[in-house]
Amino acid sequence: MRIRFTKMHGLGNDFVVIDATREPVELTPERVRRIADRHFGVGCDQLLVVEPPSQAGVDFRYRIFNADGGEVEQCGNGARCFVRFVHDKGLTAKREIRVETRAGIIAPRLEDDGQVTVDMGVPVLEPARIPFLSDSDAVVQPLDVDGLMVPITAVSMGNPHAVQVVADVDAAPVAIQGPLIERHPRFPARVNAGFMQVVSPSCIRLRVYERGAGETLACGTGACAAVVAGILRGLLGSPVRVQTRGGELEIAWAGSGAPVMMTGPAVTVFEGEMMLA
Repeated sequence: MRIRFTKMHGLGNDFVVIDATREPVELTPERVRRIADRHFGVGCDQLLVVEPPSQAGVDFRYRIFNADGGEVEQCGNGARCFVRFVHDKGLTAKREIRVETRAGIIAPRLEDDGQVTVDMGVPVLEPARIPFLSDSDAVVQPLDVDGLMVPITAVSMGNPHAVQVVADVDAAPVAIQGPLIERHPRFPARVNAGFMQVVSPSCIRLRVYERGAGETLACGTGACAAVVAGILRGLLGSPVRVQTRGGELEIAWAGSGAPVMMTGPAVTVFEGEMMLA
C-alpha cells in the first residue's frame, strides 16, 4: 500500500500526518512503529490520522498513535498541527473547527498571525478518572519511585500526567525517573511524567517523558497539565509562558470548571510518499 504523508512539528515534537478523509488507512501497531522509526521509516514522535467525523456537530475525527504503536487519547502539539494541516490541504475553510478525539471534543483555532489556539477542555483531577490509584484527592501526593518519595500532582488533559516540581529542569532525572513513572503501577493506563521548574509566577521551564514516546522536545498536554498543577499549588498565575526544549507555548487557565487554552506554532516540514507492507 502506498500512502502520502506530511511531516510536521510543534516546537520540535514531530509528527507524520496522514489524510484518511477520502479513504481509510489500515494502521497496525507494526506499521506505526515502522513509520515512526527514525532509521528505517520517516521518523516521528507520533503519527496523526485525519478522518471523517463519526458523530454530528464535529468537523473531523483525530486519531493519535505513539511511536511504540499504541493509540492514545490526546496530543496538544499534534492538535495544532492538525488544524494547520486541514487548512493547508483545503479540507476546511473554517478558522475554528471542532475535532473528535478519544478524549472528547477539542476546538482548535487558526489565528491571524499563524499561531494556533486550542481549547484543550477542562482538566480532570479526580484520581479514578485520570486514572490514578489513590484514596486521596490531595493536589500533591507522594509517589514511590524506586524507593524515593516524589511529590507529584496527577492531572488528565485527556491523557494522564504526573507533574513534579524540580529546582533545575536541566539537571532533572528525566531519563532515570521518566520510564519508572511512566509505568508506575499506580497509573494503570501508564502516564506522562512532567518535570517543571518555576521561573516566575508567569513562566516555567518544562521537560516531559511521554508515554510510549520517551522524552520529546515539547509536549502540549504536558504543558497544560504543568500549568494546572502549578496554579493548584499556588505557584503560578494565568497565563503562563511554558519554555520547552523545542520552543515556547502560552497556557491560560481560569481555574476550576474552566477549559485550558493553549497557543503555539505548527510547522510543516515536508511532504512525502511511502510504501507500507
